Amino acid sequence: MTRVFSGVKPTGHLTLGNYLGAMRRWVEVDQHQADALFCIVDLHALTVEHDPARVRRLSRQAATLLLAAGLDPERCTVFVQSHVDEHARLSYLLECVATDGEMRRMIQYKEKAARERARGGSVRLSLLTYPVLMAADILAYGTDEVPVGDDQTQHVELARDLAVRFNQRYGHTFVVPRATPPQVAARVMNLQDPTSKMGKSDDSGPGIVYVLDEPDVVRRKVMRAVTDSGREVVYDRDGRPGVANLLEILAACTGGNPSGLSGVYESYGALKKDTAEAVVEVLRPVQERHRELCADPGYVEGVLRDGAERARAMARPTVDAAYRAIGLLPAAAAADIGVTA
Repeated sequence: MTRVFSGVKPTGHLTLGNYLGAMRRWVEVDQHQADALFCIVDLHALTVEHDPARVRRLSRQAATLLLAAGLDPERCTVFVQSHVDEHARLSYLLECVATDGEMRRMIQYKEKAARERARGGSVRLSLLTYPVLMAADILAYGTDEVPVGDDQTQHVELARDLAVRFNQRYGHTFVVPRATPPQVAARVMNLQDPTSKMGKSDDSGPGIVYVLDEPDVVRRKVMRAVTDSGREVVYDRDGRPGVANLLEILAACTGGNPSGLSGVYESYGALKKDTAEAVVEVLRPVQERHRELCADPGYVEGVLRDGAERARAMARPTVDAAYRAIGLLPAAAAADIGVTA
């Protein structure tokens, strides 16, 4: 069976974009058709300035929402990255295979580093090296497919390159993964800036619908969404990105087609009203289940504990094999010759 790995970084509250673009596919497709692992990648949240208590809080919230969305721990593995030591163990080995030039060519690093330099600051070393940790996340599990958007494809390509290079130098150890793009209508844009993705780390709150937003908040944000000049409701992603974004959201929530839906509406107001109600309805069962799970925190803790145990059992043989292949002395052998392991 194909093995799939996906991760959620706890750097902000999960959004409608996260739900429609990734989580719903994980629930409806991946956990049924693949040996799927879904990970709260909390180590990645440490690459930027952060509040430790907030990282813990968002990690628990993300795990709870994944379960509320419909991930079934009997069908898939849900766990927290830092609970499985093999991620960090393998990351260092891959750093010994990666090059400085590869890291500095990563688009996200270049963009974030440039912004910080413009402010007179600097970035953490972990921001430079975190694509290697992401590669370790993927390669530790013999992952076949990694569902990612365009902004993460470069990182999966790095994981492929490192796997091939390691295999060539030290013997076949890793499965070479491939990126699988999200399905149509998975890309949800910011309601106040429809040329930018709706990101959970974005500061533009009015343009972001969060999964846990109350219905009235959702309605207010959608009704205030930026549209375009003119009055005609036309699906044109390049020429009318605001209206196109609303049509794509409505289509994703109702199972319709953006182009077909555009012919139904004669005004932006009607389109916004129906889109708002569709979003409220698609989020309602997730929010209700989230409230139930929050009332039973022991259940979520148990899922994460069991998930970490399963993930550890899957990752350890591959990581141990990588340690042997690269030339490290096994711990048992070190103890036999009187060396502290």
